[in-house]
Formats: sequence, structure tokens, C-alpha cells
Amino acid sequence: MRAEYDFTGGIRGAHYKTMQSGYTVTIHKPNGTTIVKDVIPKEGTVAIEPDIQAYFPDSESVNKALRCLIPLLSKQHKVKVRRIINR
Repeated sequence: MRAEYDFTGGIRGAHYKTMQSGYTVTIHKPNGTTIVKDVIPKEGTVAIEPDIQAYFPDSESVNKALRCLIPLLSKQHKVKVRRIINR
């Protein structure tokens, strides 16, 4: 982070919920044209809040921790496993 960046008065997570529902990016090109892109999270996307993210830096660590919790769930909370195949 550069020293000239000043985030005093900033609110951590102020746009978190909005980002989860999707957002629009507007790009103004030097030639005067504008490109508008709608960004929508992919189905099945799970977002981790910043305080938790410090403990789980990547998908592998999150999945490993969640697999350890699965046996602790009661049988009534267990759901059918849906396998996602990455292509």
C-alpha cells in the first residue's frame, strides 16, 4: 500500500452486500466511447468476510476446515452432496 493512500474516514465492508448481489463497471475510453459491464457472481460463489479471510488465505484452506466440520453436523442437517466438475 502506498504511503499517499489515505483511508481515514473509510468504512470497512461498506459495499460488501452490494458487491455480493452484483455490480456494474463503466469504462470511459480515451476515444469517447463507454463500455458498461455487469458483473454478477457465479452461481455457488461463497464470499468470506475479511475477518475470517485472514485465517483462510485460499480455497484449499477453507475446504479443509469445512470438511472437518461436516462430521459434527447432526444427521438432520446433512444434505446430499452435489459434485461440481471444473472444466
